[in-house]
Amino acid sequence: MTSAATANDPMRLPDEVQSLLLAQSRFKPLVAGESLFLKGSMPDALFGVVSGCLRVSVSAENGRQAVISLLEPGHWFGEVSLLIGRQRVYDIIAVEPGEVAIVNAEDFHRLIEERPDVHMAFTKLVCLRLRVALSWIDDVILMPLAARLAKRMLSLETRVHDGTTMLGVSQEDLAAMLGVSRQSVNRQLRQWEAEGLVRLHYGRIELLDAAAMAKVT
Repeated sequence: MTSAATANDPMRLPDEVQSLLLAQSRFKPLVAGESLFLKGSMPDALFGVVSGCLRVSVSAENGRQAVISLLEPGHWFGEVSLLIGRQRVYDIIAVEPGEVAIVNAEDFHRLIEERPDVHMAFTKLVCLRLRVALSWIDDVILMPLAARLAKRMLSLETRVHDGTTMLGVSQEDLAAMLGVSRQSVNRQLRQWEAEGLVRLHYGRIELLDAAAMAKVT
């Protein structure tokens, strides 16, 4: 949860608000594949990603799963269920080992009652997430797969390792995010690999030319 990350990402809370939340938090380590909570559970806390990566997904009755997003360090979540007092609607599962900060519901409600700036920060966060969701709906209706895939890839967190820029997502996750088959995603990625935009690795995607990828959208 760094200041630089907060400054560059409007989906992260202001540093002062994060500091207040962390001061009220207990911390829980997670191993890869561990569930933090599942759809249908009752809200009892707010959560923040300290390290690692979490997958937000929803499953249909037929077993088909859709990945909604990936949460990286600095992202807080769970506020909507707390604010409306309703069951959670997503599954949250650790993609890799990490740690989450947990703020009890009582402490969260006290903070937003006592601190108008905290209340406003979460109001803005919820509005931004709604705007992103509406944008995704527009994309599904109006944009071809290549443009949707490029836009989603550019919106994801990147990690620089040994001088390479890696996306923290697999082809399977991208397919689930877009509601298409893995084969369709792989076909488009292979074309971009031939054009020098990406390089495919086992379970990882290396972004080689973000500027060229942006033109696809």
